[in-house]
Amino acid sequence: MKDAARLAGLVETWRSAIDAFVALAREIPADQWDLPTDLDGWSVKDNVAHTAHLEAVLAGAPEETVAVDPAPHIKDLTGFYTEQGVLARRDQDMATLADEIERAAATRYAELQADPPQDGTAMPPRTPGSVPWNYDTLLNNRPLDVWMHEQDIRRAIGVPGGYDGPTAAHSLRRLAGGLPMVLGKRVAPPVGTGVRIDLSDAGTSWSVAIGEDGRAARIERLQDPTTLITLTAEEFVVLAGGRRAVDATSPTYAGDVELGRALLENLSVTP
Repeated sequence: MKDAARLAGLVETWRSAIDAFVALAREIPADQWDLPTDLDGWSVKDNVAHTAHLEAVLAGAPEETVAVDPAPHIKDLTGFYTEQGVLARRDQDMATLADEIERAAATRYAELQADPPQDGTAMPPRTPGSVPWNYDTLLNNRPLDVWMHEQDIRRAIGVPGGYDGPTAAHSLRRLAGGLPMVLGKRVAPPVGTGVRIDLSDAGTSWSVAIGEDGRAARIERLQDPTTLITLTAEEFVVLAGGRRAVDATSPTYAGDVELGRALLENLSVTP
């Protein structure tokens, strides 16, 4: 029952993310639909089309099968897959895309209410591109993905917001879950190294340290870290989401500056 309650909470977080995303999409004037975002090759409307694609697939719609020409921003099979969904909706307007998301989400939400997942390790009936995600991975990733694209849109159109709800809290936690991997494997400093990241405007802090076994792990708040990194929640999101380079942000460092910068340069962890 504990797993079922946790998964049900993730379903509600996803539904909240969808509601906020659709409300934002409906408010965007037509002269902003084609504005570029931090995702190479994708406009504001492309982010909405991508979300419509994945939600439609999860609700049972057939996969898209449109031709995709090579492009600099398509780097792998995942990029090819997501581009298909965007190209298939290239001629649709924002209201049509918002309607598709709402219909798909309503269908999937009804399914999840009628047959709620009980075990996070079980496999859901559908995943985007048939990736081998269990319920735990899928239900954790969907609110994060929707919220990240909401933020991509908000930065592009100059309308900040969306950092004060449950989806934002979930997304920040999800991104922070990759910190041990970043420090321990990508940066790989000596045993005993500890890093604390403070989000100056979110009242949130995470500490990671390299233990005697050489592995990195989240620990209680470090009072005397090797490096203290302070940045805003949005700066953390654009770095952890692989949206921008460190030089596009303004973090501050106390202690080992080189270590702090190395961690931020390797921070991209979006699943």
